[in-house]
Amino acid sequence: MQNHARKSLRTRVIRHWQLYVFLLLPVVYFVIFRYIPLSGLQIAFRKYTPRGGIWGSEWVGIKNFLKFFRSHQFERVISNTLRISFYSLIAGFPLPILFALALNSMMNERYKKVIQLVTYAPYFISTTVLVGMLMAIMNPRTGLYATIYSSLFNQFPSDMFANVNAFPHLYVWSGVWQGLGWDSIIYIAALSSVPMELHDAAQIDGASRFQRVLYVDLPTILPTASILLILSFGSIMDVGFEKVFLMQNKINLRLSETISTYVYKVGLTSGSDYSLSTAIGLFNSVVNLVLLLSVNTITKKLSDTSLF
Repeated sequence: MQNHARKSLRTRVIRHWQLYVFLLLPVVYFVIFRYIPLSGLQIAFRKYTPRGGIWGSEWVGIKNFLKFFRSHQFERVISNTLRISFYSLIAGFPLPILFALALNSMMNERYKKVIQLVTYAPYFISTTVLVGMLMAIMNPRTGLYATIYSSLFNQFPSDMFANVNAFPHLYVWSGVWQGLGWDSIIYIAALSSVPMELHDAAQIDGASRFQRVLYVDLPTILPTASILLILSFGSIMDVGFEKVFLMQNKINLRLSETISTYVYKVGLTSGSDYSLSTAIGLFNSVVNLVLLLSVNTITKKLSDTSLF
């Protein structure tokens, strides 16, 4: 049986050798840059020193993890990360679906393409430029926000970047604006596969446009939405470092210090504790993996859609 399987595999490789050659490069890439570096995770269980190296540093077990758990920063960085992640998920996940449904319902193809172009464009703005735009717009003296506020209330507004409670809102909604159009592409592609016969049959039965969206279009993209939701939970602890770091200041630090910025400061600025920063990163990845598997299991039980 095994010999037959080996012959069958050898036959497939010989027959489709061009496809396996194309596959070889990405496999080599993942082995070199994804799997081999995993050996460096042992730094999280060692008291790493550059002189001793990865293999020569003292083994300390879970000491670095306990150090993070007992740190006064633990509760703050975890709560801030989860707050921003779930806020981004609640605000940013349903809007691309609604936008795709609305765009798919438009009859005028010219306006539809213009709207797509306008909403896709912000995605290609770099994070640094986006934060710069945000600071310029929200400037309490010369920004657009100050101009509108002063014309309505005859006084200058307070500095939003100096308001600690405003940080999550600025971070999340600027991200929603930037990614709305791009995130809707996959739903628009899924909607393009809806057979027109279903819409024609629904129209004959007297269904309104809203009812056709609700009972024909929406069920079509629900499997896609479920997969994307599972993947979103798999990165719930990964709040983007660059944007948070650029928007961060000493005033809003209480709500803007996330795991990504804390790892950077621990590993590269305050004392360069490589072992602790690696332990925090490993803890972060394990939590993401557990969330991914949990949500995938729940989704699989509730529906037939799952990653595996």
